[in-house]
Amino acid sequence: MRLRSAVVSVSFAAAAPAAMATEPVHYVCADKTELTATFHMSPGAAELVFAGSGEAISLPQAPSADGGRNVKGDTEFWIKGRDATLARGDSRTTCKS
Repeated sequence: MRLRSAVVSVSFAAAAPAAMATEPVHYVCADKTELTATFHMSPGAAELVFAGSGEAISLPQAPSADGGRNVKGDTEFWIKGRDATLARGDSRTTCKS
């Protein structure tokens, strides 16, 4: 019976919509940057929307030994728990949700 319920669970997980995303998470950074991040499960990506400017960027998921890491060009957003690091070019700041 356990095997049957495991197979059913896997089947439902495989049938889930590909565009599943987390609820948006608001971050405030040490340099006063504010942004909202939405994490998309498939494909693995983070969409960042910056408060004030409304600038939006999508960062594909990148390999990480610890936490979640999303990178595109010279922009990197690395999260672990409620903490994050945002790097844009030569600028780097820490953020909290």
